Amino acid sequence: MSGTTAEQNRLKAALFAVGSVGLASMQDAIVKSVSNDLPAYETVIFRTVASLPLLLGWLVYSGALSNLFPSRMLGLLFLRSFILCTAYFGFVLSIAALPIATSVSIYFTMPFVVAALAGWSLGERVPPYRWIAIAIGFAGVLLMVRPGSEAFQPAALFALWSAVGYAIGQMIGRHLSMRIESAVIANWQNVTYFSVAVLVGLVTPFFAHAGIEDKSMAFLLRPWVWPDATQFVLLIIMGVLSALASAGFILAYRHGEANFVAPFEYTALLWAVMNGVVFFGDFPDSTTWAGAAIVVSAGVWMLWRDSTLNHR
Repeated sequence: MSGTTAEQNRLKAALFAVGSVGLASMQDAIVKSVSNDLPAYETVIFRTVASLPLLLGWLVYSGALSNLFPSRMLGLLFLRSFILCTAYFGFVLSIAALPIATSVSIYFTMPFVVAALAGWSLGERVPPYRWIAIAIGFAGVLLMVRPGSEAFQPAALFALWSAVGYAIGQMIGRHLSMRIESAVIANWQNVTYFSVAVLVGLVTPFFAHAGIEDKSMAFLLRPWVWPDATQFVLLIIMGVLSALASAGFILAYRHGEANFVAPFEYTALLWAVMNGVVFFGDFPDSTTWAGAAIVVSAGVWMLWRDSTLNHR
């Protein structure tokens, strides 16, 4: 592969990653806006149904319909989709109780998990400076989460799992994307999200009179509530944004190495702060800002070191 082609692929990967983050951030704001009224599984059901026409259209357009059931990869496809689904639930449950910026800041451990996993899962060399960045990044997360203190909120653990689960999903996704069309991966992910959401919805009636006060668990186990007209429109928009973001992330990781693409997702913090302040009046406290600054600085440094070494 020529240097020019490699640079073009990296540029495409960066653009896909940044664009997808923007779309996903808008989706997060919609989810938080309905989290006090609708259950989490309902938002996922609407999201997946609204995404279905776009994803099926992509499947047909790409000519991948005949490969929708790759016999040797079905298990891995489902595993990736299920892990990403639990990671997504973890994130939306966290933003129901925390400011979006706080959840996103904790979620930013994802690039470090990707970097740590890249060595044994993808055969990519993990140099010492990345391990240093990983250690610094997790120190920043501990500052934000504050385990053992009165400021600790269990919802932070949901955000942390979303980072780990998403990182594992991306590692599997890079392996799959070399063998299966992106449209097939995206459609399997959408169907799995829908199936898991339906299963969660089926068990929620058993908790109808539980009197759950925790915002995250109430969002998860609230009985089905039919959305009003405004909520319905928002949920449909969320589905469209989800389809576009999912496709963008898959393409980003197809065009670039996982540990190159992942740090670009830090742009989500800018969106999270803006959406949180404008729509919800949420503003991170000073400790969260300090932790976020440490995490972002470590990630940017890791990205800069990657870029410097790759252009030698």
